Amino acid sequence: MPLECRDAFVALAATEFDASVKFYQDVFGDSPRPYLTNRYAEFHLPGMKIGLFKPQDSHIHEFSRSAGAGLSLCVEVTDLEGAIAHIQHLGYETPSLIHTASHGREAYVYDPGGNRIILHEASATRDA
Repeated sequence: MPLECRDAFVALAATEFDASVKFYQDVFGDSPRPYLTNRYAEFHLPGMKIGLFKPQDSHIHEFSRSAGAGLSLCVEVTDLEGAIAHIQHLGYETPSLIHTASHGREAYVYDPGGNRIILHEASATRDA
């Protein structure tokens, strides 16, 4: 029998919890709901939720920067240059290169915990 799911979301460990909450709040222009001080913050985006959690001290080694190196959060944007300008305006480190691929253009930014966020702008025409 397959697993019956009601919902799914991305959960990111945030060892730099306050800085990470501020980063996502600034980037997405919205406050987390729910928000548990120094423990959990949830951001609602179209089609997905992002939950930030502060790992317990006894589990911090599981969330070192190298542990999640293969995972990236991909955020589809309508205007890549505009998204980059928004990140710059907020004072966060911005991507150095825009990469072009068959599926569109993308640039990478990193949150305070070192998690990679792919800002992706789809090609005007996409094969189905």
